[in-house]
Amino acid sequence: MTEAAYDELFVSWFRAVTPYINAFRGRTFVIAFGGKAVASESAKTLAYDVNLLVSLGIRLVLVHGARPQIEEELREKNLESKYHRGYRITDAKALECVLDAVGSVYLEIEALLSQGLPNTPMANSQIRVIGGNFITGQPIGVLDGVDMHYTGKVRKVDAEGIHAQLSLGNIVLLNCEGPSPTGEIFNLPMEEAAEAVAVAIGADKLVFLTDSPGVTSPSGGLIEEMTADGVADTIKAGGNWLSSDMRRCLPCVLRASRAGVGRVHLIGFEQDGSLLRELFTHDGIGTVVTRESLEHIREAKPDDIGALIALIAPLEAEGVLVHRPRELLEREIDHFSVIEHDGIIVGCAAFYPHSDDYAELACLAVSAEHREGGYGEQLMKRVERRAKKTGVKRLFVLTTRTEHWFVERGFKPASIDDLPARKRDMYNYQRRSKVLFKAL
Repeated sequence: MTEAAYDELFVSWFRAVTPYINAFRGRTFVIAFGGKAVASESAKTLAYDVNLLVSLGIRLVLVHGARPQIEEELREKNLESKYHRGYRITDAKALECVLDAVGSVYLEIEALLSQGLPNTPMANSQIRVIGGNFITGQPIGVLDGVDMHYTGKVRKVDAEGIHAQLSLGNIVLLNCEGPSPTGEIFNLPMEEAAEAVAVAIGADKLVFLTDSPGVTSPSGGLIEEMTADGVADTIKAGGNWLSSDMRRCLPCVLRASRAGVGRVHLIGFEQDGSLLRELFTHDGIGTVVTRESLEHIREAKPDDIGALIALIAPLEAEGVLVHRPRELLEREIDHFSVIEHDGIIVGCAAFYPHSDDYAELACLAVSAEHREGGYGEQLMKRVERRAKKTGVKRLFVLTTRTEHWFVERGFKPASIDDLPARKRDMYNYQRRSKVLFKAL
């Protein structure tokens, strides 16, 4: 790649991420990762990416685990690692290993976030990392006759205290220990701690960095998007094909999503830049879980005009669409429907009634990178529903390039004489648009 081509690619990419930067500024993300991520080769670059998120004005809470480090401590002291129903049985001796391992990992993360060498992305950064007793724990107790000792669950999250630190621009770094009001310390599952924190503080995103690139199907293919109901179905099916990290995460993902966390992301920690690629590209790199589908069709609002102009301008330049000045869009915004994907407008269509019997489908446009997603058809059906509600019997469209697309969806060729009188008088003979009608 030539230097000029590289520069052009960089500029294009930088412009493409601008909507995400604007959308994420001031938002609160909880990022959870286990001890495997801290011990991996990608730990340093993960710290770089965390620094970048903070510099963009994102409020961050980090929740870390230390499972492999705890296992190492137990082996060094010749202690057996015991589990029941997925929870570590933490007796007094095991708790000592937990405290040593968690403390060591915490300090390691703190050191990674304190780098400032001139030749690194951390140069000139001033990240303040704050820990504290923001999570209160309580014992799980006895499960199926097995005493879990100091294995605990989250009792309470000091959401007010966390928000106070985030408002000061600090990163809040939490571990998987939960002191109780009686002064005892309990070993908490990292995934459950992250879930509880995200729900308590009303996080916009909860991100799990796991040993898997995301949720996979039984055949091994990556599932890029899931709803909470889809996650529930996977859990119900057993998920035996999933990694151990993923099986531990999914119940927490389901609860967090249904409790109001905006987006839950599951990505792999091993691939360099996976966090940035997931957050700042449309397709992402892992699995995103939402309570409902990411696609959302609605009627347009005045605030959408800038996005509409950006969407239709390339098609106007190609001559596919008739030019619509901003003033016209402002006057006619009520005629438009838009489709969003993950909060970004990717398509639009307009509905113009001409009489009790006729209406026009106009300005149907979908961004180039989303034209294989079926969004055009969804918008067409949206306009058809609007037409039916008003009692319109026939829908027509004028097109210069997409005649076959409409024919495949039930439109039939017609002549200019079939148009309503007002539209017929406005027909542009230089464009020579094809006329198509569809009975509703």
